[in-house]
Amino acid sequence: MSTTKLTTSQTNQSRRRAHGSAWHWQQTDAWYFTPPGTKRRVALLDSTGKRIKGKSNKQAAELALARLKSRADWKPSPEEAVEPKPAILVATVCSDYVQHCLTRVRGKHLGTESGDHVRRTLNDLASYCGALPIEQLQKGHLEHWVEAHPNWRSPVTKRNVLTAVLAAFEFASDSYGVVNPLRGFPKPPPRPRLQSLSSDDEQALYGATDKPFRDFLFAAIHTGLRPFCELAKLRVCDVELQSGGMLWRVYSTKTKKARKIPVRSEVAKLVMWRVGTAAKDAPLLPNPQGRPWNKVTGRMRFSKMRKDLGWDTDPVRKGYSCYTCRHTFAHRLLSGYWNNGAGCTIETLAELMGNTPQVAFAHYGREWGKHYQDPLWAAIGCSRVLD
Repeated sequence: MSTTKLTTSQTNQSRRRAHGSAWHWQQTDAWYFTPPGTKRRVALLDSTGKRIKGKSNKQAAELALARLKSRADWKPSPEEAVEPKPAILVATVCSDYVQHCLTRVRGKHLGTESGDHVRRTLNDLASYCGALPIEQLQKGHLEHWVEAHPNWRSPVTKRNVLTAVLAAFEFASDSYGVVNPLRGFPKPPPRPRLQSLSSDDEQALYGATDKPFRDFLFAAIHTGLRPFCELAKLRVCDVELQSGGMLWRVYSTKTKKARKIPVRSEVAKLVMWRVGTAAKDAPLLPNPQGRPWNKVTGRMRFSKMRKDLGWDTDPVRKGYSCYTCRHTFAHRLLSGYWNNGAGCTIETLAELMGNTPQVAFAHYGREWGKHYQDPLWAAIGCSRVLD
């Protein structure tokens, strides 16, 4: 196999010309020169003040450079002091990103709870190293700050905190044109959501609360909607009755996307009285005061139910929350709970739950997706005997 050896002249042609010479930049198709003593590129202009473009206009570029050289001030004078840029502090980065998130919250592009989480996290970081210039910030500082919070034991908590901090410094990198000193800092990996309510646990929950919250949990388990950014936001006008059954028009304040889902007959019977009697803009599943459920109230109620049922000391049940209803729906669909053991595909699950197939598989399919696990057993010549 023969190789072609570049000559010295060919190598020199591929290099940029020396400082003080005109050179062509293919990306902009324009001619530039680099003043001696600097690393800046300066565009060459013709007699009308327009940039000289085109690789064939080398002569025009050299004439323009000659006109510059004829002036006494074309080179930077030695005594000319370059004014240093003001240092950007960590506190400035935190403050700017908090204001950015508040603007997004006001525009309903970010949830209120997410905005509060960012504010609390970055205020804590600013109190730790806010006076430090961003150029002096190191990954070791961030690591020590996280370790200084012993209550951040959960990998999920650490991941959420680091996500807010890294997003703030990426925002600063884009806004100020500075290098992000924390880029590449490792976050704990996402953890799969594998908690699911058994039938007995589901009935125990229903018996531990009043009718409004019981109806809310029942609908959450049987539709898989996100409890507070989807299910609680539903209005009577979002219900659509067809010959085949009931459909709900769902808009998620988390994903900013709308979808239309069919609902099971027992859920349809649960809300049918509401559809016939309540105003069109009334909540479909109201709280005892007739208003939509909010996240704080829902969490407090579920926490009290866990305590009343004695689940707060159980290693598994103490992790149950309103969101467990959504995971239960996913588990039951994949296992064929309502369909004689015939589990659905990840694509169907993703459509019903408002996820992408990739997210649905990462959260649920790898452990619960019987549709994907059975071919693996068949491939090794075995039948699945354990559930």
